[in-house]
Amino acid sequence: MRRVVQRGLWYEEFETDVLYEHRPGRTITEADNVLFTTLTMNTQALHLDAAFADALPPFHQRLVNSMFTLSTLVGLSVAQLTQGTIVANLGFSDIGFPKPLFHGDTLYAETVVTEKRESKSRPGEGIVTFAHTGRNQHGDVVATAIRRTLVRKWTS
Repeated sequence: MRRVVQRGLWYEEFETDVLYEHRPGRTITEADNVLFTTLTMNTQALHLDAAFADALPPFHQRLVNSMFTLSTLVGLSVAQLTQGTIVANLGFSDIGFPKPLFHGDTLYAETVVTEKRESKSRPGEGIVTFAHTGRNQHGDVVATAIRRTLVRKWTS
């Protein structure tokens, strides 16, 4: 019997200017937001205190913690892009949250490979740069991030 094991892409399989759509999306619950916020010791009332947040314009409701949004955005890409093939994240830049997420919103992720090159110091590995975009269920962009990763090569 032939076996197929889910994995990410090897360095050689990544192509620049390809849009990878990561599905399914993730509907964000109040429990998700409160747990992440309290686990990370973020006491921001905009995430935890409904009465406080409800009284404040312009949103009049609690916001999903942006660090949870970022983590989920990257996490949604793992199975398709880097499961078992990544060596390490090298860094994040140009992180933005143009619109907030709220409890009950669904986050959808997409990624474009913007650059790749073989590592000069680590044979058998390459550096791949991802441009991640998160959209809510209405198609509005709610998060963006550039992520540089070190990825294993198939042939080393």
